[in-house]
Amino acid sequence: MENKTFTLEFHILPFFLKTDNKLFILSSVFFFLIYLFGMLMNIVIIAVICLNLHLHTPMYLFLWNLSIIDMCYTTVTIPKLLHILLSGNNTVSFTECYIQMYFFFIADSAEVTVIFIMAYDRYVAICYPLDYHRILHKKICILLIAVIWICGCVNSSLLTSSILKLSFCSSVTIHQFFCDAKALINISCSGTEVFYIIMYTDCFIFGLWPVLCNLMSYIKIIKVIIGIKSKVGRNKAFSTCSSHLTVMVIYYGSCTSVYLIPASDHYNLLEQVLTVFYTTVVPVLNPLIYSLRNKEVKGSLRKLMA
Repeated sequence: MENKTFTLEFHILPFFLKTDNKLFILSSVFFFLIYLFGMLMNIVIIAVICLNLHLHTPMYLFLWNLSIIDMCYTTVTIPKLLHILLSGNNTVSFTECYIQMYFFFIADSAEVTVIFIMAYDRYVAICYPLDYHRILHKKICILLIAVIWICGCVNSSLLTSSILKLSFCSSVTIHQFFCDAKALINISCSGTEVFYIIMYTDCFIFGLWPVLCNLMSYIKIIKVIIGIKSKVGRNKAFSTCSSHLTVMVIYYGSCTSVYLIPASDHYNLLEQVLTVFYTTVVPVLNPLIYSLRNKEVKGSLRKLMA
């Protein structure tokens, strides 16, 4: 019979805590710089969109919301990790762990939803340009923003409540750099049934379904772009979609890779590296991709700096 433990605390053990001091210091500096850079870049994007009236359009409203979500994404995980690295205390209370997980799920669900809505925005802009402002008028945009956060909160509540049913045996060590659901499942000994039901449903609603819809919309978009006779028109249409397509591929690719990796000690390092990428690096890449590939954002940024 297994010895079940109703634990009051967990121990977070990232892969770099088990290595030498040099890598430990480099890891601390890396996460601090990436958090600082990501926050600054997203704040710049938010400021540029807020201060430039020409950017008060649905496309930039969703980009503004994406920057807020990315700031939440990194703030949920990195400050606590830096505290662990600087203090040397990797103990996290039961309450802290589940609060962190709850807000991480909100950010994660909101990120998926806003990327999906941004794909719909590009679909309407390219395929139905004359009806764009009629379809995505102000009230609809506000409603969509509300849907993003409501979906995030509801989905997070369901996932977190299902994880509360887990019980743990001998191990309370989380082999990850934050309280990750998959890492907790790996060390649990019972109570996973409800979680897997909700998780599979979640993967369909927030994973497979948005990806299929995005693929279908981009197939239609590419057909429309190819049919545009003007080379300038084709380049402009492609430019408005390429940034979002890049963000979508990077995010879905890295996120899916993490959850497809089987639970095994042999894949521990790879799983954590990919998790670091999609939870910390991707939110930093998003503003870079949109600012470097978007002439209107770059133009507005130059005016503010002038």
